[in-house]
Amino acid sequence: MQIHEIISILEAWAPPKYQESYDNSGLLVGDSSVEVTKALITLDCTEAVIDEAIHEKCNLIIAHHPIIFSGLKQIIGQNYVERTILKAIKNDIAIYAIHTNLDNIASGVNSMISQRIGLLNTKILSPKQSIRPNLDNQVIGSGMIGNLKEEMSLMEFLQFLKIQFDLKVIKYSELTKKIKRVAVCGGSGSFLRLDAYANNADAFITSDFKYHEWFDSEGQMSYIDIGHYESERFTKELIYDYLKKNALHLHPQISGIDTNPVKIYT
Repeated sequence: MQIHEIISILEAWAPPKYQESYDNSGLLVGDSSVEVTKALITLDCTEAVIDEAIHEKCNLIIAHHPIIFSGLKQIIGQNYVERTILKAIKNDIAIYAIHTNLDNIASGVNSMISQRIGLLNTKILSPKQSIRPNLDNQVIGSGMIGNLKEEMSLMEFLQFLKIQFDLKVIKYSELTKKIKRVAVCGGSGSFLRLDAYANNADAFITSDFKYHEWFDSEGQMSYIDIGHYESERFTKELIYDYLKKNALHLHPQISGIDTNPVKIYT
């Protein structure tokens, strides 16, 4: 299979038109007409991931986060972005990113998070009014919300999350009532706080809350920050499972590199 064929399969699932305006999903490095030997799936594309691709003889990297976000005026190896791109080009490795378009579909990143929590009757938390449902009649938008099978106390819920997402640290705001209705957003999702309130969420799971945003919860909803990497770490498996079902002649492989730049001292 050629790279453009893999791209077509991925974009039938998460069309580029569903990405946010600031995003840079798509083929970032490489020739789309090249035959794919093996594909490596990662959350982030780093120099270590390129080395892994070289070792595993993969000539296509499928990443969730784009290695290129803003315009590059030169590529001379001054930072990790430039070094990663240079190494990929030198070794004929293509890089494709599937980011907020995968966040914004009903079967994407937030669906995966909801499934790990066991949420029922899920729906998009903040539907995009300007985008019509796609051919599968699914609503497009940010975040997801649903109900737990059984309500939990805050401490019970935090312990449950710690196990489900293999967490060392969880930041949270206090809540006295039980948790039944839960909103989620992979990555940086504090912009959805008002949507979570409007949908009567008892808890909102995401990452990267700013300090003063924590005060907004006022004990009416627990904000739960599980970490950016941690909230999206299983996206690799999500993409892998999709390709195994829909690209039968491809040989995908999940990266074994921990690309989380945030380290925790315990």
